[in-house]
Amino acid sequence: MVALHEYSTKKIRDILDENVRLKRSVKELTVLNDLARTIGAMHDPEKIMKKILQRSIDAVDAEQGVITLVDTEAVNSMKTFIREMVKTGKHHPIHLNQNLLGWMQIHKRPLLMNDPQNDPRFRGVEWDQDIMSIVCVPLMVKSRLIGTMTIYNKRKETLFTEGDQRLLAIIGGQSAQVLENARLYEEEQSLLMMQHELEVAANIQKVLLPDKSPDLNGYEIAGKNITAQLVGGDYYDFIPVSNNRCAVCLGDVAGKGLSAALLMANLQATLRSQTPLANSPKDCIERSNQLLVNCTASDRFMTCFYGVLDHHEHSLTYCNAGHDPPLLLKNELMHLKADDLVLGTFADLTYSQKTILVEPGDVLVMYSDGVTESKNKHDEEFGRERLSKIITMNRFLAAERITDAIINEVCSYSGGCPQADDITVVVMKRVA
Repeated sequence: MVALHEYSTKKIRDILDENVRLKRSVKELTVLNDLARTIGAMHDPEKIMKKILQRSIDAVDAEQGVITLVDTEAVNSMKTFIREMVKTGKHHPIHLNQNLLGWMQIHKRPLLMNDPQNDPRFRGVEWDQDIMSIVCVPLMVKSRLIGTMTIYNKRKETLFTEGDQRLLAIIGGQSAQVLENARLYEEEQSLLMMQHELEVAANIQKVLLPDKSPDLNGYEIAGKNITAQLVGGDYYDFIPVSNNRCAVCLGDVAGKGLSAALLMANLQATLRSQTPLANSPKDCIERSNQLLVNCTASDRFMTCFYGVLDHHEHSLTYCNAGHDPPLLLKNELMHLKADDLVLGTFADLTYSQKTILVEPGDVLVMYSDGVTESKNKHDEEFGRERLSKIITMNRFLAAERITDAIINEVCSYSGGCPQADDITVVVMKRVA
């Protein structure tokens, strides 16, 4: 009878223990199912982290928790770049100890400490005085640690259990991929927004360039610009000065992309504002340089060829502020060289100007360095010599067709190699 009683008692105890385990399993499954359903359709990483932390804290009856995502792209892979905290207890918010993050980076497995102050794995570490117990679990995506979830202080002054650690580890394992997907979604949306903004900027920049060539008696003028990216730093313009004079200019901002495009817009606005006020090309460039120095970073600059054509007197008076010398084809090719410095670097610079006569049949070609420095698959530059030959071969064509011939030849020469710089060509021809 005694043996039967002991057997019955043990059986009842086993049943009760099994019942406890089943209840705990049901609770865990309920927590996991509820969490998966809640965060599965969310895209905001901050909201997802808050939800994960709140459910985790409730599940193990803790005081507070923090999710820390680490920047795996940084030189220091321990750098924290996202943190989210949920607090339910009376203590002040606890800051994640960097030693704990370092341990997790090395071991990548759950960590339970019910006496962190005396834990031999962290000898010499000074813990926040409010920390009584810790469970820290890794957030892993394809064997890569993307962050940690740390839960602090079991409430009612009890200790965390192995079951708490196991549940939090499962939550961390299920949540890591959701967080990573949300981060990738957020990055994708940011890239789409940036792409949209660049497209808007490109449309604005197109408006800044001339939509048609000036109608000058006895002259043909044409220009074309191809940016290496959606927006670029090359600029050309035709600015009326008087009934018989028109300014023709071509500029190139150092660099490319959005930053260069912003400076290009500044250059365009500056030259257009100063052209009506200036007495000469030299005066216009000096005024413009003074303004550009005041609003340009010390490591940025612009080159610019600026000339004023008098189409009654058939003369071109020009300044060259550090730009590639335009090619003037008369009986032979001439380079409109100048030794003056670029714009936007030094204030109070003095610029020189020169005047040339434009005779019937003369062809003037202005270009950016994206033309001559364009490379083929052998890393060889297009060069000024090839440009000179194309101008000479096509001198009898209309200005627009000469422009197209130059750009087509440059594109053909590159043979499909990525365009490294903006390409701009302006051709002015006096009709014979």
